[in-house]
Amino acid sequence: MERRWRAVPMTVGAVCLTGLVQVVQHRSWGCQVVQNLGAVKAEDPLWQALLRTPLSLFVPALDLPVWGALAQILLVFGVAELCLGWWRTLLLAYVATLAGTLYARVGIALGPGHPIGLPASDAQVVDTGPSAAVVGLAVFLGWRYGAYVTAGAVIVAMVVEVVLEGNLAGKEHLAAIAAVLVLCAGTALCQWRSRARSTSGAPPIQS
Repeated sequence: MERRWRAVPMTVGAVCLTGLVQVVQHRSWGCQVVQNLGAVKAEDPLWQALLRTPLSLFVPALDLPVWGALAQILLVFGVAELCLGWWRTLLLAYVATLAGTLYARVGIALGPGHPIGLPASDAQVVDTGPSAAVVGLAVFLGWRYGAYVTAGAVIVAMVVEVVLEGNLAGKEHLAAIAAVLVLCAGTALCQWRSRARSTSGAPPIQS
């Protein structure tokens, strides 16, 4: 068991950090500190949101059980770290989270009349938690290792969430998925070009 924990040090650290943040933000002196360091809202200046986004991954939502966030990180981050390594996992998690954060600003600018627009009230919604990163990692892992049914199920579940609830979090999940799918397409294109160059550079087969 100890060897297994050593295999996923980043995931263990992320779980511990999330647990620590949860404890701090439920203290009278700590809630505002956590909000100042890791709470992202679309109405905030962009530079401020970008500075807060990395920590926002590990700030559990105040209105949801922390065990859900911890379980998501432990399972999905752990599998991703084992398969991709810690830095690729963190990079993908950040890209997915950042995509959701930036989408909120674009959606509010477009307005509720646009198909992907958002109401102005969403600018005041606090955007924290690992869910967008978890969804993005799950889709990438499904594509990378041929688990297309699993990746498709995650995407369908997020679409259903948006249809049924239509909240900001659900739409940010779809933005995270879209960003990850772009990365998947880019990776596939690079692999195809590499194989094409390798094939074209091969010596002709002599009879």
